[in-house]
Amino acid sequence: MERWQKSLAASITSLEELVGQFQIDPGPLKPVIDRYPMRITPYYLSLIREIGDPIWRQSVPDTRELEDDSLPSDPLNEVESSPTPRLIHRYPDRVVLLVSSTCATFCRFCMRKSWLRNPEGFKTDDSIDAALEYIERTPAIRDVILSGGDPLLFSDELLENILRKIRKISHVEIVRIGTRAPVTLPDRITHRLCRMLKLYHPLYVNTHFNHPLEMTPQCARACTRLIDSGIPVGNQTVLLKDINDDPAVMKQLMQMLLTIRVRPYYLHHMDLVQGTRHFRTSVEQGLKIMAAMRGFTSGLAIPYYVIDLPEGKGKVPILPENVKIDGQRLYLRNHLGEIIEYPDVAGE
Repeated sequence: MERWQKSLAASITSLEELVGQFQIDPGPLKPVIDRYPMRITPYYLSLIREIGDPIWRQSVPDTRELEDDSLPSDPLNEVESSPTPRLIHRYPDRVVLLVSSTCATFCRFCMRKSWLRNPEGFKTDDSIDAALEYIERTPAIRDVILSGGDPLLFSDELLENILRKIRKISHVEIVRIGTRAPVTLPDRITHRLCRMLKLYHPLYVNTHFNHPLEMTPQCARACTRLIDSGIPVGNQTVLLKDINDDPAVMKQLMQMLLTIRVRPYYLHHMDLVQGTRHFRTSVEQGLKIMAAMRGFTSGLAIPYYVIDLPEGKGKVPILPENVKIDGQRLYLRNHLGEIIEYPDVAGE
């Protein structure tokens, strides 16, 4: 067993383990974990400085996850966009292949939290082969994004088996891997993994830093290994209430990303996902954050601020020409020129 696998096996998954680390009342959290399981790696747990800090809020269950609300469990209509199991085909030339149903740490704000409940993850069975067959017979697909869950929780051998099959499809030009392993399980980014990944260029990695507290020497080392292997690394941040919805915090995070050669890519407005309302902030606050960065730091540090529209209508940049705010309603122009009404639901 490799070091990262031992660390993963030692993750906190029960209230008893959590109470052993922090003085909290576990009773109210039991129904939360029963519905939305918990997993926190020892490394990510070590970053918590105090109860309620940005690392705590991202990883420790909260009773507000069970508050009854009208938000959907599948806001992006991924089920209807799946021509085969585990494959999401929302855009003509891109697909998302959900190769794993588990992560090193279960983020409490996850857009797929309603189904990301299996700590064992998927096996590489026939459903992946069915998805690959669909890609092979659909020549418009030039970009395959491995996601889940976290693809890097597979062993090197299983991951390479998937990459090898994808690379045999002649019309697939690039492969992207979405992973939070550099942030929550940096030991996973081994020299052996990087040597394997570089065999399948052009290959890109997008990771997910949300707060400066996550920017540690271990994470920097993990990203450096990928980048030194010729793998471009981008970052997708989610705008989260009381975590990073502050101009100074966001600017610091983006600047720190550049110092480790990770390119800020997207700033995602929170998806309309059931159980995550308390993480939401207003689009108006997001626009203030973007305005506070533009002209006050390098253009390289400015991500695209986007909303992923409900019902699979795609990402929309939140720009003055694309958005109109009317009270708690937004009107956004999507990539087809359609005006879409969007509820600007913010947490309490």
